[in-house]
Parts: sequence; C-alpha cells; structure tokens
Amino acid sequence: MQRIHARSTVSISELKKNPTSIITNSHGEPVAILNHNRPTAYLVPAAVFEAMMEQLDDLELARLVKERQSEASVKVQLDEL
Repeated sequence: MQRIHARSTVSISELKKNPTSIITNSHGEPVAILNHNRPTAYLVPAAVFEAMMEQLDDLELARLVKERQSEASVKVQLDEL
C-alpha cells in the first residue's frame, strides 16, 4: 500500500466538483488527490509550494558549496580586481 503524505484526501471527482471548497477546507494543509484510491497528486497552498522550492534551492546550494570546498582557491590582491 502506498503511503499518503497528507491528513486529508479527496477523489479527482470531488476536486472537479468544487475545487475552491477543497482549498478552503484544507486550512493550508496539503490534500492528497486520489484516483482509484491511490494518490496521484497533492494540492498544496501556493505559500507552501514556494517555501518547498526555496528549501530545495537551499539544499542545492549547500551541495554545491560542499562540492567546491575541496577546490583550490586563488589569492588575489584587491588592486588586481
């Protein structure tokens, strides 16, 4: 059985009938969208999605920093810039 990462669920049919109501009733929490009782998508508020994207960007930057820490650095004088 597939794990559902949301406290509430709705079928695609319910979502089609009244998407605004589902968004309002979610109170900012994610909602799992089910198709044949299996999660096919998650509906999240825009602010939550934006925060998730920021975290992913931060993780990517942290990975890049760790990767580049072993690279040799070049010392320059301020006048050379």
